[in-house]
Amino acid sequence: MRPKRKAHESGAAAVEFALILPVFVLMIVGMIEFSRLYNVQISLSNAAREGARVMAIYNNTGTASSAAVAAAPGLSPALTSGEISISPGTCAYGQTVTVSITHTVPLITDYFGISIPLHAKGVMLCGG
Repeated sequence: MRPKRKAHESGAAAVEFALILPVFVLMIVGMIEFSRLYNVQISLSNAAREGARVMAIYNNTGTASSAAVAAAPGLSPALTSGEISISPGTCAYGQTVTVSITHTVPLITDYFGISIPLHAKGVMLCGG
């Protein structure tokens, strides 16, 4: 048996829903943006590691840069060789080579800004 509604309580659920809806939508959009950025960060870390591995083996900055770009095919906008920094330029036996990537990711919404720059670094021992 349901209790009867009182006249002054009609529409209370609609008002509560209207108050909570914007917060709920903002939380959902935030989770979507975070998960998308996390996925891009993982791709960038993998690309930096692959670029450092190729540089350590072949000692060629062009080949290493191309390998880093090829290791992140799903990025939108795509990773370019201009966003990749390889230091030092030559890889001597026993040294370490560092590949740094800075990639700017546009966000889906403007709630949290227009874009966010993400950074990744891969370090590898030369001559391996």
